[in-house]
Amino acid sequence: MTELYDEALRVLQIEADWLLTTGDLIRDDFPSAVDVLSGITGKIVVCGMGKSGHIARKIASTMTSTGSPAYFLHPSEGVHGDLGLLQRGDAALVLSKSGETREIAVLLPTIATLEIPVVAITSSRDSLLSKAAAVTLQLPDQSEACPFNLAPTASTTTMLALGDALAMALLKIKDFSPDDFAMVHPGGSLGTRLLMRVSELMVGPPLPVLPEEVPLSEAVALMTEHRGVCLSVSDDGSLAGIFVYGDLGRLMKNRENILNQRLGDVLIRTPETCLADELVSIAAARMEKKGITSLVVLDEASVPKGILHLHDVLREGVR
Repeated sequence: MTELYDEALRVLQIEADWLLTTGDLIRDDFPSAVDVLSGITGKIVVCGMGKSGHIARKIASTMTSTGSPAYFLHPSEGVHGDLGLLQRGDAALVLSKSGETREIAVLLPTIATLEIPVVAITSSRDSLLSKAAAVTLQLPDQSEACPFNLAPTASTTTMLALGDALAMALLKIKDFSPDDFAMVHPGGSLGTRLLMRVSELMVGPPLPVLPEEVPLSEAVALMTEHRGVCLSVSDDGSLAGIFVYGDLGRLMKNRENILNQRLGDVLIRTPETCLADELVSIAAARMEKKGITSLVVLDEASVPKGILHLHDVLREGVR
């Protein structure tokens, strides 16, 4: 039993050393990172792959619940359509110990094109990620708590602590109060945001609707004007299907000459939908569970009345 306790102390000591060393490494860069994340008009998109991805998801949740709307973007899903979530005015917080993670490297050109500033958390200032970042919060170049220096342990603990530090610094800048905290947590006093209905946030009419017979090229053109969404309806006006950027990315991966197809050939016939009087918080939870960024708003006759975008939900601080 003593040996097991000694192992616990060994791990805790290594992780404590990482945290203390990180405090020294980020002394000059941390204020700049907070300035980047607090000076945006959009949301904070937090990104990481593997174990870093689990940490990134938690950081995004902490930030959102403390007054800084954030969203976790999975790198693999990002390259297959979810990059449509990104908009000018956002900031990206990107986690990668090596700074050379392939799935993240693929995202960086799009992030740069949209002029989205990047705050990087990485061990290497010479890495691709660090060179693409406006600010780098450097992790120590030390061994993990794993005896083989393989499993991410101390590095992910430190990433999580840095995320908490950023969230608390942003909370302080925004003067986020206990009353504000209660408003965005269902376990506390329900505020107006928690009581918000889909009808208050949905977009439309008009809606991006096209007949099924049109070439897919027309649908893609319409999607670019309507935040990556195109709909089609039946003769009675009910929803026939939906087509979004993510579907386009998957088609481009698997097919050739896709623009010669008809819209009706590629419609998703049973998309996720919601009702106008539904609570936004419930609709948003469904979007996050399904990994999608928009819902078609239907009336009782299944006729489209609007579109609810996750970006708008996050902007309002509804979680």
